[in-house]
Amino acid sequence: MTRSVLISGAGIAGPSLASWLGRLGDHVTVVEQAAGPRTSGSAVDFRGDQLALLTRMGVLEKIRARQTGMGDQVIVDAAGRRRSAYPAAVFSGEVEIDRADLAEILHDHSAPYAEYVFGDRITGLAQHADGVDVTFARGAARRYDLVVGADGLHSGVRTLTFGDGFRHHLGYYAAAFAVPNTFGLDHSGVIHNAPGRCVGVASARDTSQAIVTLMFAAPEEAYGRGDVDAQKSLLAKHFADVGWRTPELLAALRDAEDLYFAPLSQIHLDRWSSGRVVLLGDAAWCAGPGGNGTGHAMLGAYTLAGELASADHETAFARYEEIMRPPVEKSQKFAAGAGKFLVPPTEGRIRRRNATYRLLSSRPMTGVLSWLSSRTAKTGEPTDYPLPAVTG
Repeated sequence: MTRSVLISGAGIAGPSLASWLGRLGDHVTVVEQAAGPRTSGSAVDFRGDQLALLTRMGVLEKIRARQTGMGDQVIVDAAGRRRSAYPAAVFSGEVEIDRADLAEILHDHSAPYAEYVFGDRITGLAQHADGVDVTFARGAARRYDLVVGADGLHSGVRTLTFGDGFRHHLGYYAAAFAVPNTFGLDHSGVIHNAPGRCVGVASARDTSQAIVTLMFAAPEEAYGRGDVDAQKSLLAKHFADVGWRTPELLAALRDAEDLYFAPLSQIHLDRWSSGRVVLLGDAAWCAGPGGNGTGHAMLGAYTLAGELASADHETAFARYEEIMRPPVEKSQKFAAGAGKFLVPPTEGRIRRRNATYRLLSSRPMTGVLSWLSSRTAKTGEPTDYPLPAVTG
């Protein structure tokens, strides 16, 4: 039976699911409150079992064609002197791509099989025995057989279905924006830490510009979500006394038009579905830094589509959650401690971390580092679902 499926969110999880369900013959609509596909964001990487999923989906070669090719990232002190380095295996995996490029690939891959509606969002959900009545901020109300919330950390579908109170602050904030590449970086990066702060600059495919990342430790505080000026002021306050080239980066921040700013958080829910509504990706289980967010979003989409291919939605939703919870909980546990690695709280912790990576990046330890970096991405070979063949 052909179903009508509404997916909220056109980031990574939503288009991935739209591609699979559309190929199954479902009538799929993707609604996204942004004006178009994502055009900014930091790089994401894939490794280990995740490459098999990209192959099944038919996008691996497209991703390889646009991979960053990022090399090592050097760690420097306040005077710019090299102290250690993160080898490419730590952050870049086996293949890395800018998030915006991945979003474009997935949108184009799914567009022949789904209707995309940009500049709108869901405002109401009313479930019935035979469907879900959905209201929108701009468009006309419609009824769908199923609704999928793939709308990220601040999911509107999650709030409408389950309420609030499921986001757990990990104690850190992160920001990113683009600047001209005045650092001479070519498929490489530089990182500087002060206690409780991290400044990173990297440049890969487009060497004319660099992406600045800022992370800092702080308890949860009101920062004006959607208020870019308030976010810039908060960053300026927390990084005012940080050395290296941080002052010039803060000067560039004042004029940045593409600032990304968010708390690092996790989502913990007892269940990911209610009736005909189900959550996917960060909306259901946001793990935080180093938590395989992109890989799990795409694996979750594949798993959900595979279960829906051969069962009613109640059975499919239960099986999807049963399969995805173990790898998700493993990643959440790992990500909960990643902040102290990325943003050490003291000078002593910074020195010890740098010493560790000097050892791990030495030639005799290269294999050990690669193994450590890929271990957290191991989720097993994707289940062999009877889904339509996908070509590039």
